[in-house]
Amino acid sequence: MHYREVSGDREFVARLAHGEDWRAQIEDFAAKEGIEAAFFVGLGAVQDATIWYYDQDREEYDAAEFDEPLEVASCVGNVSLLDDEPFAHTHAVLSRRDGTSLAGHLDAATTFAGELYVRAFETSLERHHDDETDLDLWEL
Repeated sequence: MHYREVSGDREFVARLAHGEDWRAQIEDFAAKEGIEAAFFVGLGAVQDATIWYYDQDREEYDAAEFDEPLEVASCVGNVSLLDDEPFAHTHAVLSRRDGTSLAGHLDAATTFAGELYVRAFETSLERHHDDETDLDLWEL
């Protein structure tokens, strides 16, 4: 395990804009506020979603698209720098009308309504390519 101690210096609550992309709004917010590292949680609803699943054998993401209204039962993630830009690593549990759930890496989703809590860290975190997993992971 690699680790680094961090401390938070700023906290935010935010309401996501209707009709805008969920994850892109987080990245735009982080850029505007100069946030280079943060943790966030959220909830709400989306009108559609693209979820990614990482196939560990092929070392590639598979996308699944859902063109339907979904509740965001839980959304967790972090912000760090990828290629010098804020990247919102976002995972979500989405529920359908019948209560069944979808979950995974949230690539994109059109916001119906959403609320976030964001805690920014005083330090920056950067993602770099990891040869072992073929993922962009924190360099600690």
